[in-house]
Amino acid sequence: MELKDVVSIGGKPGLHKIVGQRTNGLIVESIDDRKKRTPTSLTQKVSILDDISIYTTDEDVRLFDVFKSLDTKVNDGLGIPVKKDGGDAIRDFFGEILPNFDRDQVYTSDILKICSWYAILKDHIDFQKEPEASDDSDEKKETTKAKTKKPSAKKAPVKKVSAKSAPAKAPKVTQRKMS
Repeated sequence: MELKDVVSIGGKPGLHKIVGQRTNGLIVESIDDRKKRTPTSLTQKVSILDDISIYTTDEDVRLFDVFKSLDTKVNDGLGIPVKKDGGDAIRDFFGEILPNFDRDQVYTSDILKICSWYAILKDHIDFQKEPEASDDSDEKKETTKAKTKKPSAKKAPVKKVSAKSAPAKAPKVTQRKMS
């Protein structure tokens, strides 16, 4: 599983894995022991974790990079904070993970949410392994292919069909009422 397959749904606890699509939403499966599948609707706020980034004083940092740093620190023995620790302790903890995060735009609740997401995902995703090539690199490959593509042969012009040469329409079939 990769971070691009994991979503957070507004109003539903936990994280969910995308298992299918519908015309008016997604079909998701909870990432826990129950593995309950549910559909989403167009009115629900669905956030793909791969699209989330964290504000810093320089430029935004992808959530995967934050998880990678968090995984390294936790494996070195750093404890994950809980809500009872207080705002300053939580911010100091996140300062060790991401030293230049924007303290005005990243709230304590955001940090706690990131920590809870990490706790859910740590058994399902290897954060030390780089994710597969993103869509941006695929788009670049396609544009280079388009530039190097040989020009195709010209197509023959399409003949216009006049009313006289058009085939006649089939007569309408109607049903008669039987009495």
